[in-house]
Amino acid sequence: MENNMFLEFLASLQRLFVGYIPAAVLGSFIGYFIGMNSMVYQIFRRIFQIPHSIPPIALLPITLLVFRESEAAAIVVIFFGTLWTVIINTAIGLRHFHRQNKNFRVAIFHIFHALKVGIWVAWFTVIAIEMLLGPKGLGFFLWDSYKTGNIDSIIEAILYIGIIGFLLDQLLDFAAYILSQMVSDSKKSS
Repeated sequence: MENNMFLEFLASLQRLFVGYIPAAVLGSFIGYFIGMNSMVYQIFRRIFQIPHSIPPIALLPITLLVFRESEAAAIVVIFFGTLWTVIINTAIGLRHFHRQNKNFRVAIFHIFHALKVGIWVAWFTVIAIEMLLGPKGLGFFLWDSYKTGNIDSIIEAILYIGIIGFLLDQLLDFAAYILSQMVSDSKKSS
């Protein structure tokens, strides 16, 4: 990977993690509390479906008006796009956890599924925002390559975007596997 592509890669990952990590943490806590009570779950799941139904990129114009700075607006869009996804999927996971006699492996699976869906939404949003706003990131590189008609760079950018998305997904799968093994091992030893 040439130096310029490496900088684009770093810019995209920075934008991703600055928006995703706080949304994943906050969304997991809110989803946990919603998923603990069946009645609260039924009420809030429907309420949170409304903002969850809005494509995150649709929030970009309003965040640009509010923040007047593209980087802050982008981070807020990534945050909110991820937040609703993580809340809903974590709450669903906690409901499954309670239905299956508090099986911690089920809870781990569902919580990490929520984190995976959240990172997919965040990654898609990062690329779309970079294509719209630029001036850096893999999405910008992809769009700029399209505007200049450079097919090789378009394919290269798409491959990097896909590989990074795949690696992020696999990283969360690996973390879920390790955690579920730790839970299994601790149950065997007690």
